[in-house]
Amino acid sequence: MMVQDFAASYAWWTGMLGFEPVFQRPAQKLAMLQNGDGAQVMVYQRDGDWETGAMEQPFGRGAVLQVFVADVTAAHAVFAAAGHPFYVALREKWRDWGDCLGGQREFLVQDPDGYLVMVAEHIGVRPL
Repeated sequence: MMVQDFAASYAWWTGMLGFEPVFQRPAQKLAMLQNGDGAQVMVYQRDGDWETGAMEQPFGRGAVLQVFVADVTAAHAVFAAAGHPFYVALREKWRDWGDCLGGQREFLVQDPDGYLVMVAEHIGVRPL
């Protein structure tokens, strides 16, 4: 993800969501981050390369990044304690997976650049 302020984005992903660096390129202001559940995200400060159109905040309009965590309630508490606004409050959601319903507890927040991030935990499946 291209970001406006690498330090702010790095702090948000590592502090709020507990991601850790897999590798970093300090000269490029780039980091590959991963959480304990294996989700990965790469953030790097905008430098004009790879920009396919005008970059205006909120970035990522039309995209939702989904990050699965082991304990969505604990993740929610971190955001709440920090006073971070929720785009969608913590909820339970069941979605049609074709032959069954898949459930998750989830909430949505925006990162420092406005990317929409769904933080979720699988809670099971049930019949249609």
